[in-house]
Amino acid sequence: MSHKYVYTFKEGNAKMRELLGGKGANLAEMTNIGLPVPQGFTITTEACTRYYDDGRKIADEIMDEIMKNVELMEQINGKKFGDLKNPLLVSVRSGARASMPGMMDTILNLGLNDEVVAAMIAGNSDPKFERFVYDSYRRFIQMFSDVVMEVGKKYFEALIDKMKAEKGVQYDVDLTAADLKTLAEQFKAEYKNQLGEDFPSDPKVQLYEAIRAVFRSWDNPRANVYRRDNDIPYSWGTAVNVMPMVFGNLNNNSGTGVAFTRDPATGEKKLMGEFLVNAQGEDVVAGVRTPMPISQMAEQFPEAYKEFVAVCDRLEAHYRDMQDMEFTVENGKLYMLQCRSGKRTAQAALKIACDLVDEGMRTPEEAVLMIEPRNLDTLLHPQFDAKALKAAKPIGKGLPASPGAACGQIVFSADDAEAWKKAGKKVVLVRLETSHEDITGMKAAQGILTVRGGMTSHAAVVARGMGTCCVSGCGEIVMDEANKKFTLAGKTFREGDVISIDGSTGNIYDGAIATVDAEIGGDFGRIMAWADQFRRLQVRTNADTPRDAKKARELGAEGIGLCRTEHMFFEPSRIAAFREMICADTVEEREAALAKIQPMQQADFEALYEALEGCPVTIRFLDPPLHEFVPTEEAEIEQLAKDQGKTVEQVKAIIQGLHESNPMMGHRGCRLTVTYPEIAVMQTKAVIRAAINVQKNHPDWNVLPEIMIPLVGEVKELAFVKKIVVATADEEIKASGVALKYEVGTMIEIPRAALTADEIAKEAEFFCFGTNDLTQMTFGFSRDDAGKFLPAYYDQKIFENDPFARLDTVGVGKLMEMAVKLGKTVRPDMHVGICGEHGGDPTSVEFCHKIGLTYVSCSPFRVPIARLAAAQAAIKAQG
Repeated sequence: MSHKYVYTFKEGNAKMRELLGGKGANLAEMTNIGLPVPQGFTITTEACTRYYDDGRKIADEIMDEIMKNVELMEQINGKKFGDLKNPLLVSVRSGARASMPGMMDTILNLGLNDEVVAAMIAGNSDPKFERFVYDSYRRFIQMFSDVVMEVGKKYFEALIDKMKAEKGVQYDVDLTAADLKTLAEQFKAEYKNQLGEDFPSDPKVQLYEAIRAVFRSWDNPRANVYRRDNDIPYSWGTAVNVMPMVFGNLNNNSGTGVAFTRDPATGEKKLMGEFLVNAQGEDVVAGVRTPMPISQMAEQFPEAYKEFVAVCDRLEAHYRDMQDMEFTVENGKLYMLQCRSGKRTAQAALKIACDLVDEGMRTPEEAVLMIEPRNLDTLLHPQFDAKALKAAKPIGKGLPASPGAACGQIVFSADDAEAWKKAGKKVVLVRLETSHEDITGMKAAQGILTVRGGMTSHAAVVARGMGTCCVSGCGEIVMDEANKKFTLAGKTFREGDVISIDGSTGNIYDGAIATVDAEIGGDFGRIMAWADQFRRLQVRTNADTPRDAKKARELGAEGIGLCRTEHMFFEPSRIAAFREMICADTVEEREAALAKIQPMQQADFEALYEALEGCPVTIRFLDPPLHEFVPTEEAEIEQLAKDQGKTVEQVKAIIQGLHESNPMMGHRGCRLTVTYPEIAVMQTKAVIRAAINVQKNHPDWNVLPEIMIPLVGEVKELAFVKKIVVATADEEIKASGVALKYEVGTMIEIPRAALTADEIAKEAEFFCFGTNDLTQMTFGFSRDDAGKFLPAYYDQKIFENDPFARLDTVGVGKLMEMAVKLGKTVRPDMHVGICGEHGGDPTSVEFCHKIGLTYVSCSPFRVPIARLAAAQAAIKAQG
């Protein structure tokens, strides 16, 4: 039997998500439980993979299978594709296994041509029906031209706007059948003008090209960006769903809507959504008209609304999660077109997960797995200061589409948002309505403000998914995008002016409003308590200041996994002494300069130990090359020369002598101590004396300094440095009379260290993976320069992710796993951690759990993300 590439909705189910995609699997599942779904079929994700393998062509046998299923769909629905008496019109929609709202393409009303349109009108004398047919036709021409043939929709929108202006109407629904017929002709003429060929009239050609377009959209720029941001592999591909059209734009007894079983912004248990009479689904999402709240549907469509509420209850109970649904009412009859677990804000996700546990629908383990760790980030960032907010007066109000606070300079395009962000500016993206092409600009913006659209518009859904503040549908704004300005409350705002928006209330303010740190609610505490109960990995923080350390402790950090001591040298009061050390000619001069720094370092370490209240603190000794500390400005060089009693030429010669062709692989890390042992002596004294003082002040604490030697690649290097550290530390401890324990370990950040970890473990009492350096040395490219060429690697599918943001588990991960195994053959009880940027990335945390690390360490605000990711890794590992 040949391979099966097409499944009817009756042949699938919810467990076939990998093959049928999320939308196809859920359409099949809704069919199986008896809900009103127009009966169609799904072309599998394997067909998409085959499409790309075959050079972006749909194989003949797959197309034959598709057409056989078209015939079956015709039999089930009693209509024929391209038939003049009873034509079957279809929608063609994407559907990846992971939800990617708005990232890929959809085509509606497929199957229309001049002959079918004329035949449909001839068979129904109702003038309203004629209007409906031409409305559907002009929509199809525009959508097919835009999505399938890549003719920009702006050309067609300009024709619509011109027609409305000529007729003196505001909305599309106010155009007559004759107007829409004229538009359809104008659209076909524009199509030919743009492409040099007639609009395709053969429904089978239309279908083939539409399916190709959906497969092609899997590789469009916005989908690629979304996948990279959401850990969705390119290899998954998308399915395609073909189903009979049901028409919300048939008449005023028809309509379309989008709804959620719980509020996606707050998590409140109530039906929330929007409905448009005499419209198709694209109208709700695109925000062409501002829709009515779903509750008002009960007044115009009481029977359909009653049935819909029952369907919502049934779907939530069936999937045991908040559902996001698309539906259409045609002549009073309800049809379900989609359901999926709804995108939600972090705040809503926490509440929904806790509520589902309280309602007996989920276990605490399942609740922990329901939360997307990265989304917690949005809970931990500033909100508007209540006092400043109370004093501010809103100048306008839209819909509170995605919570949070944002203020910045106004920009009017996605490209400008990106460019201004690169220039270091904070921006608010203001648009009539957003579309898929705006995704990168939306990412770059602090917040998004739209004139059109509701709570389920593209801007709202995408912003919620990204955790970006958004206010949508502010119809009071008079927009002039061409001239980069808008008017609101009698004032004209231009590009670069500052506004503030509140995504929790929908309020818009002139100027900047002060912000404060976000407050975390009780649901957060419950989820985190469950996470801490289930996880095995400890979570530490990367912190160089007491302020960072305290914040991390508040967010659940169990210690410091990385304190970068060099950051303490850059303060103006210290940099002079450090530069004095660099310019010194003798050991004695270097020691004298370091003696000035030692009490400052000691005070820093004491403050860190105090903040951590007896939790472990790992202190990395000096790592960067010395050239990073010398001045570059002429005036600073002259001052340094004066302070050191040297000529400017002598100081410039010293600076020039520090220059290296490849400083990241040069004279840095433990190599500095091999050359200048006095640096390690000073740092050891500061670490140990600080620990002794804090231990004396807090006898009930267990202060245990962990001294970490960076950039070790050879065990003899570590032995040399460790000998200096131990001799200095033991002398300090003996002189103090305090029983203090300490450990000396190393960072594993050179591939050779991983390969010889059993040898290094004879000296190192702990390992900590510095995956930033380990990644660049394993790949052989610079973290600072890779951004210049990595985009080309993404485009060519060589890389799917930035290896500095997401751990390369295949190469770098293999070195890590090897190092853990080798190290533990020598020291079975040694603790092993990770302190690169990967320590806060959920996918990387899961890998760290898998290979048996003791802890992960990350920046303070990512601590909750790591705690949750560690719990999810443990739960998944248990099956």
